[in-house]
Amino acid sequence: MKLPKLSLYIHIPWCLKKCPYCDFYSQSIKKRIPEKKYIKNLILDLEKDLKFAQSRKIYSIFIGGGTPNLIQPKYIKILIKEIKKRTIFSKNIEITLESNPESINKNFFFKYKLAGINRISLGIQSFNEKILKNIQRKYSYENLIKKIKIIKKINFKNINFDLMYGLPNQKLKHIKFDINTAISLKPSHISWYQLCIEKNTPFYKNTPILPKENKINIMQKNGKKILKKNKFYQYEISSYSKKNNQCKHNINYWKYGDYIGIGCGSHGKITLSNKKIIRTYKNKNIYEFLNGKHIKKISFINKEDRLLEFFMNNFRLNKPCSRKNFKNFTGINEKYIKKEISKAIQKKYIIQKKKYWKTTKLGKLFLNNLLEIFIKK
Repeated sequence: MKLPKLSLYIHIPWCLKKCPYCDFYSQSIKKRIPEKKYIKNLILDLEKDLKFAQSRKIYSIFIGGGTPNLIQPKYIKILIKEIKKRTIFSKNIEITLESNPESINKNFFFKYKLAGINRISLGIQSFNEKILKNIQRKYSYENLIKKIKIIKKINFKNINFDLMYGLPNQKLKHIKFDINTAISLKPSHISWYQLCIEKNTPFYKNTPILPKENKINIMQKNGKKILKKNKFYQYEISSYSKKNNQCKHNINYWKYGDYIGIGCGSHGKITLSNKKIIRTYKNKNIYEFLNGKHIKKISFINKEDRLLEFFMNNFRLNKPCSRKNFKNFTGINEKYIKKEISKAIQKKYIIQKKKYWKTTKLGKLFLNNLLEIFIKK
């Protein structure tokens, strides 16, 4: 069993306002953010997890939230500096800062770049003001374009736009406008995904009227065509990029790589030297986290869950799934899934070659059915 690459996820739990569709742990700002104390506790949290990491290099860092760009650059600089003191960064490490366009500040982003941030991920969702209002995002089209141009002028080479489809009252014309507007602004990466109504969100309790499934399928088909025509290549279910601009951090997730998760409400997945794999869960109570109670729970990932998680992640990618990685990253012998693989081949969901498995067009279309085969009963 070989140790996979190791990434680092950092959670910033504050935002201006909680979005009704968001199921990530976050809270609206009520008072001043305790930045200094939180950064200090992030480092203490990291130190506890590093004992599991076997001195591996950090392949990528993703600072997510919440709204990380509410944090002053001097604290992001301290954070990156302190992480670097305690770890080894891989060559060409990708360091992403997730950002809300409403909160873009030119001075902040210039200093974020100096601090070491080299990738920006903007949660745009839509360029249509009426559609944005339906999901309780209130910025104007003009202001949104203005904010994006600020980021472009600072000359970040790697910028992602998050866009959504299947939003309340959204139509095909809105999808075309969103994607074409995004392309005109020349990002290197576009994450384009369907709204899913998750439990424990306001939209779950009061679900708005959403486009019907046949309309969503038409949106998806047309959106893909526009992206492909403009040389944004789909490398994962909801990810499109220009050549050589795939998100390293997310690819590591999808290949069943390891990641340390630090910060209030985060979680991680780490392979130990004894070949067992653990899942770490961090405290969701911000007051307890700030007082040093970082870890909520650590559990071992059992054989059945490792099996399902590996395929659930790898089959998202538009690349073959390595048979060698299956054994190395899960510690499971292929004999254990011989029956399941045979069934998936028989149903024409996958093809098998000497070095890999690959999902067929049918397998992509019926991905949930394919994954159900790998649920051990």
